[in-house]
Amino acid sequence: MNKDVERILLTEETLSKRVREMGQQISRDFCGRSVLAICILKGSVVFFSDLIRQIEGDVQIAFISAASYGAGAESSGDVKVTEIMEIPIDGRDVIIVEDIVDSGHTLARIRDAFDKKGASSVTICTLLDKPERREIPVAVDYSGFTIPNEFVVGYGLDYNQCYRNLPYVGILKREVYE
Repeated sequence: MNKDVERILLTEETLSKRVREMGQQISRDFCGRSVLAICILKGSVVFFSDLIRQIEGDVQIAFISAASYGAGAESSGDVKVTEIMEIPIDGRDVIIVEDIVDSGHTLARIRDAFDKKGASSVTICTLLDKPERREIPVAVDYSGFTIPNEFVVGYGLDYNQCYRNLPYVGILKREVYE
């Protein structure tokens, strides 16, 4: 275990099993339909890569960058989204893949933009959900785990661009980010 991690919240095995289950559920729900899976960079890339390999059928992929954290540990609420306008989604079934849903600002903005661009459906899939932190209501269609209000890293999630490579999700020691 990394020295900056207080404890492991989700093991590599637990993550793998749940991602496989989520992929199977998405496959059933979108059976026979082509989907456009959109990865929100950078935190979602590990989850996204594992998830799309579990989805059966026609899956196209795209990437966007969205951030509301900057270098801090708290969401600023000021969401910056790039490349959203270049993705053709008119009439498409879109699955937005996110690492963690916290305040809701990021996903509310992205979902609204895709709805306005004429998506046939917009579905939200997240690895981690912190519903008690919501500032804006956001309906999550697929959620891997509901977690406590702790600062977590690993499996793509970072603090100051570090810890993304950890194979588990762990709670970061408070002294590291305060």
